[in-house]
Amino acid sequence: MAFTYDDVVALCADWPGVTADQWYGTAGLKVGGKGFARMWSEREHQRDGVRDTAVLVVMCDVEEKRALIEAAGGVLFETPHYHGHGAMLVRLGDVDRELLEDTLEDSYRQIATPKLLGQFDD
Repeated sequence: MAFTYDDVVALCADWPGVTADQWYGTAGLKVGGKGFARMWSEREHQRDGVRDTAVLVVMCDVEEKRALIEAAGGVLFETPHYHGHGAMLVRLGDVDRELLEDTLEDSYRQIATPKLLGQFDD
């Protein structure tokens, strides 16, 4: 199943503090006013030559990023623009539901406050 931005919003809709908003000029999700997931813009697709699928930008632990990308068999990836940064890319046309949910939750946990995480974990 190919996922859409609307699917991403639906997966996160009940999480504490999540709002749908613009982030870097594209549709995105924020927690406490800070972005944790957003759609890649057409300009970014052109800049990095990725044209095969819709792409979601998510936050991640920079120390864990390489292992996450390697374990995902091309579904998670980065471009030179993201090297050394705590963000990676998700191919929405190829990701399965479990990996998408896990990746979104990890991204949310990178950004959410301890108070919101406490509500999330209850």
